Amino acid sequence: MSDRLPTIGVTMGDPAGIGSEVIVKSHSTSVETANVVVIGDASVLADAADRFAPDLTVRRVDSPAAADADPEVLPVVDLDNVSAHQYGELSQDNGEASLEYIQRAIELAQAGEIDGITTAPINKQATRMAGSEYAGHTGMLADYSDTDDYSMMLIEDELTVTHVSTHIPLREACSQLTVDDVASTITVTDEALRDLGIDDPAIAVAGLNPHASDGGLLGDEEAETIEPAVDRVAKTGVDVTGPHSPDTVYVRAAAGEFDCVVSMYHDQGHIPIKMLGFTGNDDAVSGVNVTIGLPIVRTSVDHGTAFDIAGDGVASEQSMIDAVATAVELVR
Repeated sequence: MSDRLPTIGVTMGDPAGIGSEVIVKSHSTSVETANVVVIGDASVLADAADRFAPDLTVRRVDSPAAADADPEVLPVVDLDNVSAHQYGELSQDNGEASLEYIQRAIELAQAGEIDGITTAPINKQATRMAGSEYAGHTGMLADYSDTDDYSMMLIEDELTVTHVSTHIPLREACSQLTVDDVASTITVTDEALRDLGIDDPAIAVAGLNPHASDGGLLGDEEAETIEPAVDRVAKTGVDVTGPHSPDTVYVRAAAGEFDCVVSMYHDQGHIPIKMLGFTGNDDAVSGVNVTIGLPIVRTSVDHGTAFDIAGDGVASEQSMIDAVATAVELVR
């Protein structure tokens, strides 16, 4: 890419959540490295600016090309799809609106009008009420971009993790585990780490069972599924080892022994990341979610809509700042 600032399209997320707040509060920092254009509802963002960033002006633009990296102006591709706005309100209309922001952002990315996408949080209950079959952004992005091999990557300062499965019941995550899925996740993890500037990433793979089955005493998934996947990818030259005991491998990675841990299911990877990134202080929430394996760059905040504090002005913008910065790094 040239020396021009990349254009990052930020989707507003659920109108009733904290997305608009963290967007307006993060804007002056994010424009230091990117042209940021929001895909959302201008009236909701203008309200958020009045409340939480009074020096910021919201300006409607017809296309991302009209956006400038101005810390005092927030350009918005205005879908004008929120008729009544109330923070903290679960509704079908808000679910439909948040899905429209994502769809438009994908279209803009595929058309080359934006270089990457950063998403504010959606509410899965609201999108289900709106008829969506997707459990979150990841599956929707993969389907709209015709991507088969992809994964969720979470990044905190000391730790990076990816997932073989995410938003499915734990029973299904265990029963549906396959050699191909584990191998694919390892491969896209290696590619993503290289895109992030790590030349020879060291990847650890977590076991599924306690103590990685302890030699078969506590299960057979390690021997039958995970070990063959690790061996298959290792033969291609990827520095991957495992399966490692899940109760220690994240500590080892956070200490610098590994660049990433491939996790078998949602909570296995999310819990250690959020232990590091969520301190219990609303001013100190960090972490970035990246969908890896896609033909387009997509990053996200690593928190939800937080309906309980939406509109109170206490939401931290740090994760949004980090997510835009990571998108810029991946684009470059």
